[in-house]
Amino acid sequence: MDFDLSEEQSILKDSLERLMADRYGFEERNRVLASDEGWSAEMWRHYAEMGLMALPFAEEDGGIGGGPVETMIVMEALGKALALEPFFATVILGGGFLRLGGSAEQRAKWVPQVAEGALKLAFAHTERGSRFDLNHVTTTATKSGDGWVLSGAKSVVLHGDCADRIFVTARIAGDTRDEAGIGVFLVDATAEGVSRRGYPGQDGLRVAEIRLDNVAVPASAVFGDPENGLPLVRHVVDQAIAALCAEAVGVMTATHALTLDYMKVRKQFGVPIGSFQALQHSAVDMYVAIEQARSITMFATMMANEPDAGERARAMHAAKAEIGRGGRLVGENAVQIHGGVGMTMEYAVGHYFKRLTMIDVAFGNADHHLRALAQAGGLFPNAA
Repeated sequence: MDFDLSEEQSILKDSLERLMADRYGFEERNRVLASDEGWSAEMWRHYAEMGLMALPFAEEDGGIGGGPVETMIVMEALGKALALEPFFATVILGGGFLRLGGSAEQRAKWVPQVAEGALKLAFAHTERGSRFDLNHVTTTATKSGDGWVLSGAKSVVLHGDCADRIFVTARIAGDTRDEAGIGVFLVDATAEGVSRRGYPGQDGLRVAEIRLDNVAVPASAVFGDPENGLPLVRHVVDQAIAALCAEAVGVMTATHALTLDYMKVRKQFGVPIGSFQALQHSAVDMYVAIEQARSITMFATMMANEPDAGERARAMHAAKAEIGRGGRLVGENAVQIHGGVGMTMEYAVGHYFKRLTMIDVAFGNADHHLRALAQAGGLFPNAA
């Protein structure tokens, strides 16, 4: 199998990495991080000008027609730079619902706005007590005329404080953990009854607590089947996991490079610490973990559009488990090699480790996915 990038993909990779290197250094990121918004509107415009927001959408919907490989390239580059902008929330999560669950009319209305950078999206699903279970939904949706009325609360909504529209899961029937009876609704973030409280997460990315008090939405706000929206949610989340794995590879790669540079210049007993065999072994362990993460990410990327939900889920379970394990190894070794400076806010390596930790937690940590993979019979249950 050929894993080489096409000419167009190579141009995308080089152009984006050059943009991030020129305009998104660690000091600049710290300035953006300290701002009220917590992300850069200027960089958001650059992303739009490069066509990143239009990348995964079909050409007939106003996009560029890229696929999971292009998404992988972008997410890895954003991971290397520890980008703070709402690309993942808008294009991967929100865009996933548009692509996979939107009608022709809904795509025609919303995709061009996302593609030009005019519309920011978020996905509000997590609730208190839900942990990693996508079927745990207590927020309610009640039929009202031709539309719906939503009530409930969502937690840790990635970039929920800056989103213009928010995809919300709500239950129209059944008990809290029933898989049926869950719908997906696109809610205007400024609608009456919507309240938001934004704050920075552990990795610096903005998140929000969102409350919905009798929020009225029209029938056109429903995406997919309102009585059976969980398969759509799982498909979007599976594609999001593949994208997160690519971001993690970028974060780990940058962490490793930063650590190698430090080993060359930091001296102890009059010699660079990179000459110590024990630290060389740690650096090699980091490299092996990165290459394993890269391989499983390529597999997850190829499986992101797999129509068989079971096969796709097993691939994402395996990828997320490996990414969580590898990310922790890389992060811990990097901080250990750096010593005390690795724990400071003024140095980049700690920020990389924080992002790896948050990627591990997002949509299920390594233990959760390893357990789910075992319950599913392993990655290749029919191999025997």
